[in-house]
Amino acid sequence: MAEAHPVGFQWVMEAKKRGAKVFHVDPRFTRTSALADTYLPIRAGTDIALLGGVVRYILENELDFREYVLAYTNAATIITDQFADTEDLDGLFSGYDPERYSYDQGSWKYQGHEQQRESEDTAKERETAAGLRHESHGMPVAATTQRDETLQHPRCVYQILKRHFSRYTPEMVSRICGIPVEKFEELARAWTENSGRERTGALVYSVGWTQHSVGVQYIRTGAIIQTLLGNMGRPGGGVLALRGHASIQGSTDIPTLFNLLPGYLPMPHHADHPTFDEWVDSIRHPGQKGFWGNSRAYAASLLKAYWGDAATPENDFCYGYLPRMTGDHGTYQQVLNMINGKVKGYFLLGQNPAVGSAHGRAQRLGMANLDWLVVRDLFMIESATFWRNSPEIATGEIVTEECRTEVFFLPAASHVEKEGTFTQTQRLLQWREKAVDPPGDCRSELWFFYHLGRVLREKLAGSTKPRDRALLDLAWDYPTHGPEAEPSAEAVLKEINGYEVATGRPLGGFPEAKDDGSTAVGCWIYSGVYADGVNQAARRKSRHEQDWVAPEWGWAWPANRRILYNRASADPEGRPWSERKKYVWWDPDKGAWTGYDVPDFEKTKPPSYRPPDGASGTEGLAGDDPFVMQGDGKAWLYAPTGVLDGPLPTHYEPAESPVRNPLYGQQANPTRKVYTHPVNRMNPSPPEPHSQVFPYVFTVSRLTEHHTAGGMSRTVPRLAELQPALFVEVSPELAGEVGLAHLGWAHLVSGRAVIEARVLVTDRLTPLRVDGRTIHQVWLPYHFGSEGLVTGDTVNDLFGITLDPNVLIQESKVGTCDVRPGRRPTGPALLDLVADYQRRAGMTPDRRVPIVTTGAASEAHERTAGGARDGGGDA
Repeated sequence: MAEAHPVGFQWVMEAKKRGAKVFHVDPRFTRTSALADTYLPIRAGTDIALLGGVVRYILENELDFREYVLAYTNAATIITDQFADTEDLDGLFSGYDPERYSYDQGSWKYQGHEQQRESEDTAKERETAAGLRHESHGMPVAATTQRDETLQHPRCVYQILKRHFSRYTPEMVSRICGIPVEKFEELARAWTENSGRERTGALVYSVGWTQHSVGVQYIRTGAIIQTLLGNMGRPGGGVLALRGHASIQGSTDIPTLFNLLPGYLPMPHHADHPTFDEWVDSIRHPGQKGFWGNSRAYAASLLKAYWGDAATPENDFCYGYLPRMTGDHGTYQQVLNMINGKVKGYFLLGQNPAVGSAHGRAQRLGMANLDWLVVRDLFMIESATFWRNSPEIATGEIVTEECRTEVFFLPAASHVEKEGTFTQTQRLLQWREKAVDPPGDCRSELWFFYHLGRVLREKLAGSTKPRDRALLDLAWDYPTHGPEAEPSAEAVLKEINGYEVATGRPLGGFPEAKDDGSTAVGCWIYSGVYADGVNQAARRKSRHEQDWVAPEWGWAWPANRRILYNRASADPEGRPWSERKKYVWWDPDKGAWTGYDVPDFEKTKPPSYRPPDGASGTEGLAGDDPFVMQGDGKAWLYAPTGVLDGPLPTHYEPAESPVRNPLYGQQANPTRKVYTHPVNRMNPSPPEPHSQVFPYVFTVSRLTEHHTAGGMSRTVPRLAELQPALFVEVSPELAGEVGLAHLGWAHLVSGRAVIEARVLVTDRLTPLRVDGRTIHQVWLPYHFGSEGLVTGDTVNDLFGITLDPNVLIQESKVGTCDVRPGRRPTGPALLDLVADYQRRAGMTPDRRVPIVTTGAASEAHERTAGGARDGGGDA
């Protein structure tokens, strides 16, 4: 956090001054480690083992915040007797299909819910990254559950959790992670002591935590700990995800994602949601508790914002115009489709996949096989110039004169050259004024898309083809200003907020959204940001003029609420858990919830409220159900459905690892997304032979002086001077073993690529003792490419493409490689070196990565791994 998020880290230092204890877990000793009270070195890709050890420590010593856990979680809920755990099945859960590498989740259900069969085709859900939808509102569970409030029932969640993590002992954590036992115990002890009525603790992770084949389960494990300790929905607690740059959160809320619509409404699937009603019911799940019961209003208002007068109740608000998913439309499937000649054109905005994405060679080969490519960026980046100076030019894989792709480079305005909002990691929208006009032909994204849409509509104005009606009927009438006809960002914000169609009055919040077409809302969770016709995101009231929650600094979704699920900051009777940690509470005199923040609960619903039989939606939430977006109103320690790779987090090895899984016969995530393609060969891992060909672990992250793929920092002279060259950090022990000289050259080899870097021999990386052997890790920054004032090889070229099954995010924080002294070869000799490693590692074109590596399921895999998965398909 100090290295990559220094502005935010100042508040960690403020907390430390006030007595907070800071622990840092990282494969490499960084600036954060230097300022932490305790640093724990860890083998990259093993965080679930560490966190699982903390869960075991809490449960074995009964250190959970019991009253909170009983009242606000599903700890007491009883699970069906059909459920079998990884402890029973050597690393698999019940319901695993070895032919489809996915789960039927029927056996994971709550007791009495066995007949619910919605959305259990997890193989199809993996193709559409359905886990990303579920993270915001869960999958369907009936409002009523069977519970054992004593927590003694052998199939209650509490006991299942206890059995599941029973082998995650301090010794096992040390054996898997390489963390000394005493360091682990120090962490577990401090974390648990800093919880309960009087104290809370925060878990902070950087965005790289998501970039693993079990990334979703990393975060689930952290959430389980925070829930067991009563740290959710309370001040000083929570799980803080540090975003990669200013508006990553906004790009998820109003998404740049193929499977979501604004406000986490799922994109409909062509086979599952043929009608508007079926789509809405798949979101609200009739009979389920919570605020998703109002999904019809959110969905109808969104379509009304899109298509205006054309969207009516009679035509289901133009639902027929909405695009449909047919499968995996993610970025990695698309780049392989480019290589296979299935994609003709590509827009690139705000990203540089030639450097920033996993498997850079595949990215560049894909872009070289397009008809046209549009790149909008501040500087000439590698994704715009690959056709003339990429590594593949030197190897002969791309020939400039023969490259078919026509590249259009359109200069973009920077964030200080345009107005609008950023949404940062706290869900806080902050309005940014334009500081200066963009130079020359540089234009904002808002200008580009508005005028692109305008020109396309003009060209199609006379069309009578049904296929063109969706574009022609769009409500595309934003006011513009200035000589370049820049659209008004504030007008867009008003549409995002929502308004009454008849009067134009901005809505005061999402409860005002209607399902009859009388309201238009561009993003329901943002409704309220333009309440009363005032740009609430532009507020900048001094901290000296308001209380410590600072509700008049920017605007946080939803409803300007600064802590989600803050009903949990009070006990079941509505009283603060303690005076020290009071936040929101029930005021019996006023008959309402009150406090420092906007209560995340119906304002006048008393703690004593119990829903009538058959109640659903918000009516189904009891007065002590604080997790108002969940189908049962409770925090989920166990996920009965919706998480595609298991109801509980489980330690699996990374897709590429030098170590056999010490816990289970199942080596890696058995549901991970694997693309079988000649360009995407994966390094072998145990129990496969030849894993010793790639004996070292490499991991990557950021430098303070450079930003992401480097386009905005390698072009800045002072930053380029501070970090002028790609380097690899190695321990003194590894340097001696391989023959590396400090400040000399080394090259790293994987089954996809070879890169070279300067050597930095440093104690910041220490060899780890893992399962009885020494494991060496190396670290590199991933910012370098062929453009800019300083250049270097592209580190992400080393990675293959393996994805988390829930959200289709790539594993790009851990891989295996070989390290050799000296500079890499160039030209065709580089390809020869990679081919030699592939030969020695058995990475033949027809090789199938063994997804299942345990017991009978593995035998079934061997019988079915042939023709159905041949060619360019995927698992």
